[in-house]
Amino acid sequence: MTTRRKSLLWLAATAMPALPAQAEDAPVRMVATEFPPYTGSTLPGGGIACEVTRAALRQSGRSMTLTFRPWARALLEFQRGEHDGVIGAWRSAERERTMRFPQALGILNQVGFMARADHRLRVDDLAALREVRIGVVNGYANPPRFDAANLPIESAVDDLANLRKLLAGRVDLALIDKGVGAHLLETHLREAAGKLVWLEPSVSEIPLFTVFSKIRPEGERFAAALSRGIGDLQGSGRLAMLLQQGARWQ
Repeated sequence: MTTRRKSLLWLAATAMPALPAQAEDAPVRMVATEFPPYTGSTLPGGGIACEVTRAALRQSGRSMTLTFRPWARALLEFQRGEHDGVIGAWRSAERERTMRFPQALGILNQVGFMARADHRLRVDDLAALREVRIGVVNGYANPPRFDAANLPIESAVDDLANLRKLLAGRVDLALIDKGVGAHLLETHLREAAGKLVWLEPSVSEIPLFTVFSKIRPEGERFAAALSRGIGDLQGSGRLAMLLQQGARWQ
């Protein structure tokens, strides 16, 4: 009787669907900064970079929490282990020493020029722009190719001020991220729709990443889950759909 009862219990246990191992794992603690339209606390889903990260982790059976911090504080808290990963980072040799870079999110930061629609310029040869007034943002790290051209620049306090100077004719070109420019025209400068245009080609194109710790052991596991999830999203076509909805400027 005891043997038969044990057998029935074993059959019942094996017949129940097994829960995925990740279900018992705590959410991955992510941090991002205010960099709309890529990341932002007031954006739907936290911005397209956060949406892709969340969808990729979910595809691998992981959930995540999301905190927003100023950039310097986000990096400091990440280094202290208060966050598992940072959403929206550029790759560099220096960062690779402490950060693990999984597969890129599929988002390109295209840095280049905007101009007035009635005053378009050729920008494929930077050396030909030596007599052009170019607006930049004070304190921003500009593309090395742009800096190497040693062009005359005029500084603004932020991207919005830079575009307003362009509209007013105080500069001929504004150096800006294409997505940031598109976002500002949709939000703060709606009256300028059609007055400003993006000029091809861009000066540089930089892939955007979500990164994890290279020092803490769980970083490798999280990075693998994200890469696996992004691969699945690409294969199913969902990544293209997300980017089409949240990164229309690409």
